[in-house]
Amino acid sequence: MPTRGEMATERYRRRPGTVCTDRGSGQPLVLSHGTLMDRTMFEPQLAALSDDYRVVAYDSRARTDQFAEPYDLYDLADDAAALLDGLGIDRCMLGGMSMGGFMALRFADRYPERLDGLVLIDTIAETHTPDEQEQYGMIAEQVREAGVPPESALEIGRNLLFGETTNRENHQLVQAWSDRWATYPGEAFYHEMHSWLDRPDFTERLESIDVPALILHGEEDIALEPERAERMLEHLPEAEMELIPEAGHSSNLENPEPVNRAIRTFLQSV
Repeated sequence: MPTRGEMATERYRRRPGTVCTDRGSGQPLVLSHGTLMDRTMFEPQLAALSDDYRVVAYDSRARTDQFAEPYDLYDLADDAAALLDGLGIDRCMLGGMSMGGFMALRFADRYPERLDGLVLIDTIAETHTPDEQEQYGMIAEQVREAGVPPESALEIGRNLLFGETTNRENHQLVQAWSDRWATYPGEAFYHEMHSWLDRPDFTERLESIDVPALILHGEEDIALEPERAERMLEHLPEAEMELIPEAGHSSNLENPEPVNRAIRTFLQSV
C-alpha cells in the first residue's frame, strides 16, 4: 500500500498545472501561502525573481479538492516534500507566509536534508494565545456552519490580512481577495484554520535548524505583531530580519518591492 507521502506525490504529478506555478530556472525557491490565500499571492515574487531563479508557488490543501479531512502542519510539510518530488527538486529555499511559515518550520524539522534556507514571511514560531485560539476557533465554527464565509468573517479577514495602509490606499486589492474568500467552502476554511490553531510551540526546536533564515514582517501586521517574529532571532542559529513598511500580514503582496529586494539579496548570499 502506498504511503501518504507517495499518494501526495502522485497527486501533484498528475496535475501540477492546477496546483502550482513554476517559472524560471536555477536555484529553486518554493513558496507556500497563508490561510485564506492561494499561490497567486506570490505573483510579485514570481515576476521579480524568476529571471534568475526557479520560483514555484503552489496551492495548499484548502485551495484544492483535498480540503475535506482534518490535517496538520506536518501533513502540509509532507505535501511540500511530495510537490518537490513531483517537480524533480531535490533541495530548495522554502518560503512561507503565515501558515506557510508555520509549515516551513515543520518541513525544516522533518526534511532538513532537502532545505537550503528559509524565508519566513509574517510568521512566528510560538503558539497563538488562548484568547486568539478561542476567537479564531469561533470564527472557524461560524464559517463551517454557514457553508461559506459570512460578511462578518470577511470583514475580520480584511483587517487581519491587510495593513492599515493597504486597506486605506489599495481598496481594489483588498476587495478582490475578499470576493475570492466569499467563494471558499466553509469546510475548507475550517480545516485550514485547525491545521495550525492548536499547534505546539516550536521555539525550542528552532535551534536545530542549521540553514540560513530570512524573516520578513509587515510593520502594520496586527494578526501577528512584528515583535512576536523578532523572538525567532534569539533561537535560529543563522537568521536576519527586515521589517516591511506600509504593509500588514500579507507584506509580500502589499509592498512587494522591499520584499523582493530582501529575498534576492538573501538568495545571492546563500
